[in-house]
Amino acid sequence: MATTAFPSRDDFAALLNDTLGGENNGFEGRVVKGTVTAIENDVAVIDVGLKSEGRVALREFAPAPGQKADLKVGDEVEVFVDRVENSQGEAMLSRDRARREAAWDTLEHEFAAGSRVDGVIFGRVKGGFTVDLNGAVAFLPGSQVDIRPVRDVQPLMDIPQPFQILKMDRRRGNIVVSRRAVLEETRAEQRTGLIQSLAEGQIVDGVVKNITDYGAFVDLGGIDGLLHVTDISYKRVNHPSEAINIGDTVRVQIVRINRDTQRISLGMKQLESDPWEGASAKYPIGAKFSGRVTNITEYGAFVELESGIEGLVHVSEMSWTKKNVHPGKIVSTSQEVEVVILEVDEDKRRISLGLKQAQNNPWDAFAETHPVGSTVEGEVKNATEFGLFIGLDNDIDGMVHMSDIAWGVTGEEALALHHKGETIKAQVLAVEPDKERISLGIKQLERGGVSATAGGTASAGGVNKGQTVTVTVLSVGDGGLDVQIGDDGITGFVKRADLGRDRDEQRPERFQPGQKFDAMVTGFDRSKKPTFSVKALQMAEEKQAVQQYGSSDSGASLGDILGAALKARNEDA
Repeated sequence: MATTAFPSRDDFAALLNDTLGGENNGFEGRVVKGTVTAIENDVAVIDVGLKSEGRVALREFAPAPGQKADLKVGDEVEVFVDRVENSQGEAMLSRDRARREAAWDTLEHEFAAGSRVDGVIFGRVKGGFTVDLNGAVAFLPGSQVDIRPVRDVQPLMDIPQPFQILKMDRRRGNIVVSRRAVLEETRAEQRTGLIQSLAEGQIVDGVVKNITDYGAFVDLGGIDGLLHVTDISYKRVNHPSEAINIGDTVRVQIVRINRDTQRISLGMKQLESDPWEGASAKYPIGAKFSGRVTNITEYGAFVELESGIEGLVHVSEMSWTKKNVHPGKIVSTSQEVEVVILEVDEDKRRISLGLKQAQNNPWDAFAETHPVGSTVEGEVKNATEFGLFIGLDNDIDGMVHMSDIAWGVTGEEALALHHKGETIKAQVLAVEPDKERISLGIKQLERGGVSATAGGTASAGGVNKGQTVTVTVLSVGDGGLDVQIGDDGITGFVKRADLGRDRDEQRPERFQPGQKFDAMVTGFDRSKKPTFSVKALQMAEEKQAVQQYGSSDSGASLGDILGAALKARNEDA
């Protein structure tokens, strides 16, 4: 029986190679060169050395979408072999795929070298745009289009421009590029070159690009400088927009350059003459000037004497009489005022001004018109634990210390004798204009003082203890009556309990100012004022009647005795 010989492994590989075509093996998945053998309608027939030719659409050879391919028979082209042979026996070729593969090779090399690549933005997708990198499609995120947000990208589309590859993955077919990185790098190069050409003190022109609360950014032709608000003008500028606007062309001086951080500080006021030069000579201490209020704070008001020079009127120098009030209640912004120069410091650019010094000092005026010992009258403005403040002319106050309110009583008792709103007279004891202080006394106006008569009886101003006098009611209070002997005599007080023997008589409200009645002088208080008592007078008259007209022991009633005394008194009258 004959045996069948099976081919060896090497023979089998050779047979398979012959079946597939040894010259074709390894073509698939590669970019190869071929020759155009014919052009049929919209298709180019290309021979790449395989058993059969392949067909590629002419549009794949066009230099750009919408353009006509410049291809003729005999031209040598590169194509990508998708398959050596399809079901129709033809090779499956692709010019687009060949272009992409070639582009990927180039892009990988450029990416490894960190080089820029050229591309064209041709479409919009979610989150960004698509870019054609000579056949390879890349993604351009919206944030990487420009240094600043771009509202309209249309002018940037369909034009060749450089990009920087941020990352790429050939296996997944992903490429991410950035136009912003190229712009920043170019800008940095321009900044470096421009900053080297600039010098401190140099005067240049620039365009205002942006304005903030603290200053403005000025474009110097590729590099920005900061114009701080304090360097715009010598005069007060609260916000840069008060002096400049975005888009304005301004002339500035380079004040400072930091080449490490590439920061440039600019100034406009440096191009003007400094108004502070010779300020001490222009504004001598004690001189009076007119100015305009530019700003009001808690601690005072700023007054502009001229453009670029402002002085501060401290709150303590604003008014002779208005103390502890907000400056805004004394002056207003833009108000024209007169001020006096108090101090000038050119080095610190400070001028201290006085508003009240430009006005008459009411304390000096009072001292001239009210010498010590004169009498003044005013309303009690305030009562404190140490005295009374009396309102005087020109909105100034005088103080009556509690020790100068009344004779012979404690300070607390003296303070209780007067109340806020009461009008009183006082004597001028001292005037100190430099300290803005006037000392007054009330007790110094009272007549005489307590003394002892030859017989040892206490008296004051001719009034003796135990004497019966006729008094006139000055005022009525809950505690009693303020009275005066005669129409212009010594004043004193009748306590509620001394208004009569009976409780019904001890009611101050039954008396009226101006009413007169008899009372007995019962003594003198610490302030040397006499004290009066109706009750003591009634008791003294009763005692005298009993002594003169009988005794209750005789069987006569008290009423009979008083009646007899009253009858005798009337007969004597």
